[in-house]
Amino acid sequence: MFFSIIIPLYNRPQEIDELLHTLTKQSYLQFEVLIIEDGSKVDAKEIVDSYKDRLDVSYYYKENAGQGFARNYGFERAKGDYFIVFDSDCLIPANYLETVKNYLLEHQLDAYGGPDGAHPSFSPVQKAISYSMTSPFTTGGIRGNKKHIGTFHPRSFNMGISREVWEKTGGFILTRLGEDIEFSIRIHSLGFKIGLIPDAVVYHKRRTDLFQFYKQLHFFGRARINIYKHFPSELKLVHFFPAFFTIFLLLSLFLNLFGSTLAELCNTLLAVYILLIFFHSWKVNKSSKVAFLSIAAAFVQLTAYGLGFMQDFWKRIILRKQ
Repeated sequence: MFFSIIIPLYNRPQEIDELLHTLTKQSYLQFEVLIIEDGSKVDAKEIVDSYKDRLDVSYYYKENAGQGFARNYGFERAKGDYFIVFDSDCLIPANYLETVKNYLLEHQLDAYGGPDGAHPSFSPVQKAISYSMTSPFTTGGIRGNKKHIGTFHPRSFNMGISREVWEKTGGFILTRLGEDIEFSIRIHSLGFKIGLIPDAVVYHKRRTDLFQFYKQLHFFGRARINIYKHFPSELKLVHFFPAFFTIFLLLSLFLNLFGSTLAELCNTLLAVYILLIFFHSWKVNKSSKVAFLSIAAAFVQLTAYGLGFMQDFWKRIILRKQ
């Protein structure tokens, strides 16, 4: 089995250096790498070229059109039987391709997704963000988890498709705002078999500070409404949870400011939620510092997603704006 690894890149040369370094350590060697520079002002050509003696790697530069179409550009030029998509801010364990190859030979999946985790080298903030995005106490618990809610939709930070899937679907039709979920839904609709490979873990750095994390999750909230516009049945009750949480926080603040008797109940519920996050994160990460930061990351995640979700729900569903 020959893999084609496609990685879109935009102004992140240092990230691709770290990712390519991890690919030189793979135990399974039947693969190529395609780097698609999507109109970056700070390109990574020199860095990519430095790996040509260690990897079968190709570098392409194209005008900026977004990550979905950059992946399509890579699919069109890939030689593999199976295409794998990573985000540029991932680190890949040495046994990743071996794990995927063995699983696909046994289970014959047309498309797959894998979970993400925190690498020991990550900063405490990055570990807290990683915890928040994978915790059972936030919506992140449904991403790459064996006990995911509803139909499993691979995400583009760690996703693979067969060549046949690419040929039948034509790849991404959205370039951002939930493009990977839309793509997964279409793969399902054509009768292809999709599954989670639990041990195909990548270390996903995501964002290095909480402000950037806020911006990313606000975008994710808006993306969920974009998916709804294409597939109304895919909007589930769980997707409203961050919006409900955000409204609850605002209501709690209002009640506390005006001395309402309900304020105490709201404060108790929030305290219980905070303690659950703190002690669970401490158990997972073995660090009280990461546990404290996980509280902040969880609140940033839920409020950012909730505000983005409500913003586009109001504009695109209530007001029916394009």
